[in-house]
Amino acid sequence: MSTETDTGSAQTPAKKKFEFPGAVTMLAIVTVLVWVAALFIPAGRFGVDVDGSPVPGSFETVTSPLSFWERIQQLILSPVNGLYGVQDSITGFVDTDNIGRLFGSVGVVLFIMALGAFISVSFATRSLETAVSQLATKLSDKGWLLITVIMVLFSLLGSTMGFSVETFGFYALLIPLMTALGYDRMVAATMIILGALVGNMASTVNPFSIGVASGEAGVSIGDGIVLRVILWIVLTAVAVVFVLRYAAKVKKDPSKSLVGFDIEDDEDEEPAEPVDIDGKLTGTQKLVLLITGLTFGLMIFSVIPWSSIFGATTGPAEYDAYHVTTTEPYWFELNWWFPQLAMLFILAAVLVGIVAKMGEKKIVTLITRGAGDMVGPAIVILLARGVSVIMTNTETLDTILNAMEQLVSGASAGVFAILVMLVNIPLAFLIPSSSGHATLAMPLLAPLGDFAGVSRALVITAFQMGHGLMLMVAPTNVVVVGGLAMAKVGYDKFLRFVWPLLLINFVIVVVVIGAAAVFE
Repeated sequence: MSTETDTGSAQTPAKKKFEFPGAVTMLAIVTVLVWVAALFIPAGRFGVDVDGSPVPGSFETVTSPLSFWERIQQLILSPVNGLYGVQDSITGFVDTDNIGRLFGSVGVVLFIMALGAFISVSFATRSLETAVSQLATKLSDKGWLLITVIMVLFSLLGSTMGFSVETFGFYALLIPLMTALGYDRMVAATMIILGALVGNMASTVNPFSIGVASGEAGVSIGDGIVLRVILWIVLTAVAVVFVLRYAAKVKKDPSKSLVGFDIEDDEDEEPAEPVDIDGKLTGTQKLVLLITGLTFGLMIFSVIPWSSIFGATTGPAEYDAYHVTTTEPYWFELNWWFPQLAMLFILAAVLVGIVAKMGEKKIVTLITRGAGDMVGPAIVILLARGVSVIMTNTETLDTILNAMEQLVSGASAGVFAILVMLVNIPLAFLIPSSSGHATLAMPLLAPLGDFAGVSRALVITAFQMGHGLMLMVAPTNVVVVGGLAMAKVGYDKFLRFVWPLLLINFVIVVVVIGAAAVFE
């Protein structure tokens, strides 16, 4: 009798544990949810001035430009439009058959695939693994210092020139190093993501956010910079301490890791040979490391808008597709962006292959394999961009902007400043581009600040805080979802890690912004 019972219980299927969906599935769900929400949000439109900025008080509800069947088509085609959709210069509609400006993320996709190709070729020389192992031995008890330096550097670059998607190039370098130092992939991913995004949140002279917002508000980029510098110092310090605290915990007790230390390799991937920690770098490997260092250094130098930063100019700028400002560049500026950066890494991959004497077939095979490894992150990026396409083509963004305008108008100074930060949090989910967000929101918010007794410089700071706070977790932000995909860290695990930091940052910003509005 007991045997039958045991047999019956043995045959009972175990209850399957819920698993959070992967990045691709999650973004597909977000796309559908945003599409459904757009069905219930009436279409609307602001009047615009000669520069294309919305005019306060000019909002009117319009008939939806899309039939229900056309809306279904928009949902289906959103990944395609998210990849290489073009925005019509007159209507603003995004479609692949338009003539206008690039709206899709094909540039980012090409960049990370070229990056994958370079990583594949350079890793085949074993130079990076050997260098990382030796560096890990030397820094065995100084990992905290490396984390601090990287985060502060990325934060500084983010605060001054919008450094964010450029971080994709550093995952292949920092993940092996951090794991060799005894940390998990969460540490490596968050030191990169949070380092850059906290800097962007606390932008000081970033021409793609503060510069655009200042131009729309009609003030100097230097107005309010003291408060922004203070916020940058405080928020960066909090983020560094937050990551260091987790890093120390997992290094002391690996069981405390949120992601674990074992990552399943692809079935078709050849197992890596163990690296000899005591082995010395060969002459070829040293040359490969030199090429790698020069390539990454040139990447950073080539994208920095030196004239906009040191000239402290305001005005239109675009970060995502073209990475341009209206400022006359210095003679030494290269003004490169994704097309040039993609070819930089492709040419560097070929050069590494030639230096390592790999032969034509092996170089081509490695480049192809490396580019293929980035297809997953590429799909995540184009899906995230597709969400913005849906909101743009359904003409619901202006309706949301109008609701924001109505919400903040008539509030007292302290409440107004805090409300400006709050209303821009959900807007950043829909408009992750800081330059695009500033162009739409600031012409409406800046005049309202005059009535509330809040300076336009503080309105800009409050706007940037709200925008940056959301971008730290928004699944529509390619820096987050693309970086997590490259680091093989689940989005749910990242949220579990970062929510206390979000809460801390929120409290800091509310207190500082509210107090600044009351006492200015």
